[in-house]
Amino acid sequence: MTDAKVIEAFQMMWGNFPDPVMLVHKSREILAVNASYNKLGVVPGIKCSSMGTPERHKRCLANKALASQQAAFFKGEVNGKSVIGFWIPVVGYPDIYVHFGVGMMIDYDQYPAAVK
Repeated sequence: MTDAKVIEAFQMMWGNFPDPVMLVHKSREILAVNASYNKLGVVPGIKCSSMGTPERHKRCLANKALASQQAAFFKGEVNGKSVIGFWIPVVGYPDIYVHFGVGMMIDYDQYPAAVK
């Protein structure tokens, strides 16, 4: 069982992130999801590897991130969208990581760059 404070911290940090974010155990069980994933009907308790086609998971870098305890990322196209996917190990919990893709729900290219 996952420590409740990890789930609480996940929701505090990622709950309102505009793209879908999940907290995942190395077994691929989804431990928590943010509001964006929840709106898509994704709920804790399922395996992230059961979502979509097997082809979609060929770029998974979870094992690399967990083995090195360093963030791993992929930049490419997913479903015709430019996406950067991240797998970020949770400090102090070597079997748990945060996984998300920036650009899954929002086309950030349509917004102007920030003005300095």
